[in-house]
This record gives sequence, C-alpha cells and structure tokens, in this order.
Amino acid sequence: MSVAEIKTAKLPGNAEWQSRKEAAIARGEGNIAPLYVERAEGSEVWDVEGRRFIDFGTGIAVCNTGHRHPKIMKAVNEQLERFSHTCVMVTPYDSAVLLAEALIKIAPGQSPKKSMFVTTGAEAVENAIKIARSHTGRRGVIAFDGGYHGRTLMTLGLTGKVAPYKNRFGPFPGDIWRAPFPKPYHNISVEDSLAAVDMLFKTDIAPEDCAAIIVEPIQGEGGFYPAPNEFLKGLRERCDAFGIVLIIDEIQSGFARTGRLFASEYAGIEPDLMTLAKGLAGGFPLAAVVGKAEIMDAPAPGGLGGTYAGSPIGCAAALSVIDVINDENLTERAIHIGQKFGEALRSLQAEHPDLIGDIRSDRGAMIAIELVHNGNANKPNAELTKAVLTRCYEKGLIVLSCGMDGNVFRFLPALTITDELLDEGISTFTAAFIDCAK
Repeated sequence: MSVAEIKTAKLPGNAEWQSRKEAAIARGEGNIAPLYVERAEGSEVWDVEGRRFIDFGTGIAVCNTGHRHPKIMKAVNEQLERFSHTCVMVTPYDSAVLLAEALIKIAPGQSPKKSMFVTTGAEAVENAIKIARSHTGRRGVIAFDGGYHGRTLMTLGLTGKVAPYKNRFGPFPGDIWRAPFPKPYHNISVEDSLAAVDMLFKTDIAPEDCAAIIVEPIQGEGGFYPAPNEFLKGLRERCDAFGIVLIIDEIQSGFARTGRLFASEYAGIEPDLMTLAKGLAGGFPLAAVVGKAEIMDAPAPGGLGGTYAGSPIGCAAALSVIDVINDENLTERAIHIGQKFGEALRSLQAEHPDLIGDIRSDRGAMIAIELVHNGNANKPNAELTKAVLTRCYEKGLIVLSCGMDGNVFRFLPALTITDELLDEGISTFTAAFIDCAK
C-alpha cells in the first residue's frame, strides 16, 4: 500500500478490532472495554478512532511515572542501541547489577540484602515461595482472604478470590492455608485476623512447619483495603517468634504509589522478602524479589531465574524510574493526589451516602470507593459499579473496578499527572456517577 493509499484508507475502528480480537485471542484473556489504543502520553491515551481518554488505571499501576516518560524512554532507547537480550544467567550486564544494588539501597530495613529478577509479578511470588521453602526447609504457606498474588497455579493457590481467577482451574498446590484479612468496614478486626492465624497454627499447620506468610500491605484485586499497621506488626512478631519468612507483596503498592516508596513502610516493619513488579520499570516487563541476604542465598546456583529474567531493557527502564521518583518527588506527589481524591469523593459521598459506603484515600494515590445499597456494607452494589464504569469510558475516562463483590472503584492515576488533568478526570468520574445514580 502506497503512502497516498494509507492516508485515504479506512482504518479499522474499535468495534472491528474487538471482533477480530474475539476471533483470534482466547476468551479467557478478556478486556474491560473495546478501546484499542493508538498512542499514549503522560496521563492521556488516544484510541484508534482518535478519542482521547484520561488514564486513571495506568495499566493496573504499571505506569506510575506516566506513559512514555522522556527520561525512561531515553534510557530504553540507549539500551536498545547496545543490545536487547543476552540472558542475565549466561552473559550478564551492568544494568542488572546496578538495579540490584539500587533496590537493596531503597528496600526497607537495615539488614544486608540481595535481589533477583524475573519478568512478571506472578513469577516474583513463585520465586519468593521457593526461596522461603529453601531457606526454612518447611512446606506450609499462609495467605489471606481477598489476596491476589497472580494467575499461575501456585499463585492462584495463594490468591483468595475465586471469580474470575480460580474458577475451574484446580486442583491447586497443597500446603497453603488462608486467614481473614482485617477489614474494619466489614467488621473484621486486626484481633480477628491475628487470632485466625494463631488458630491455623493449632488446627492446620504447626508454626515449625510453616515456611512463609505472604500478605499485601494494601489488597489490590480484593478491594484496596489497607492492612492496619498493627496487623503487619503482629505478623512480623509471629514470624520472628517461629522462624517464618514474612513475604510482603508490594507488586501493586510499590514504587511511590502510596506516598512511600513501599506501603509496608507505614507499619515500620522490615520484610524478609519483598516482591516487586508493575511500577518497577515504568511500562516495561520486569519483576524482582528483594530480601535479606541470608534468605535470598538459600537456593543453589541455577535454582532461580529464567530466560528473560532481568531484561536489559527492563533494567535500564527501572533505573530511570527510580531516578524519576527521586527527582520529581513522586512520593509527595502521591500524597497530594490522594488528598485531592479524598476531598472530591467525600463531597460526592455526602450527596449520596446511601450509595457510597466507604472511601479509602489515606495511602497516597492508591484510592478506592465502595458502592453499596442503602448505606449497608453488607449489600454490595455491583450493578451501579458496572454502570458507572461503562459511563466513564463513554465520557473519556479509563478507570478500574475490583473487590470480592465487584463493587469497588480503584483509582490509580500516574504520579506525574498534572492537577489540571487530575481535576478533569475527577470531574468526569463525578458526572458519570451522578448520571448513573439518578
């Protein structure tokens, strides 16, 4: 096709691409909206039909530094000029070592640490479990209701949410037990959760046979419930008492998203192992496990890794992400974003107290509202959530839902978003909500 023909050709629109996608890609790999991206910049996305959207999803907390941040793109392009892949387990490269050193430096706590790299968050979780089992010589793992740790079989065993993740995919690995996650809005206290962990030690798994406890400092898919500081401290105490490895899953909550580099810093605890992905490399596939050196070194050489582990492109991007977070004060920016959302959402709640049951906005730019019927926490309003979600996309706003009952909106804007775009996006959401609440 000539240049002239390209300019005059009728290019496929969203509907045609969606039809082709459904014919070519397995239905299990679904999509929220039939919106096919043509380009993205900062906090804005344009589809193939030229429509512009404000992005409050950032690829599920991946683009914390926005789309195509110029410093990150420069680092990636420079790496591409050198090489794209050699395999860090065959002939390694400086960027992987530099990134490992950088992650050790910024990880919470003073213990000597080491890092290892993979490609996805699920891989990071899988490897963290392997490391914990190798270090302890034990088998058991405790996770929590509503937790989300990935879609592989091991991580699905850890994940505490059936639909759509676990349905018809079993059997799952054994030696996994689950306790309730504290949710004050749903009358599950810190005491309740810790007592349930203690009961597991009496009924299902002796603490001396437990390799690890894994927990999100803020639940992601489960509904954006922050773990109270007392809860994380209680888990730390139990792990210390019994020699259990405490794995903190910071895949969605890390890299300045919550107003701290890592959300677990709010509790003032040091993880034994920490899993990282999503915002780590600003839009490029990369994941990591960072943890105490004595634990990280338990597996023998060759026991960890993968062909694409520690991609040189991802490592170059991640090094630049850390620089951008520091140079642009993105932890402080996240707190500002959370405050602006909190004010706007509380105002909306005051007008619709029967529909907006809870607002969670005290952890930076990891924000949620929970929709209910008649102000009742036990009556989730998934129907309204779905209607508002659809209306947001119609109005030009990308937003995500989550929660065990599909009734929670989660807001994950880029930490680099301008106040003008932030205000516009919040106004768009407000208008969409009012349209559907009538």
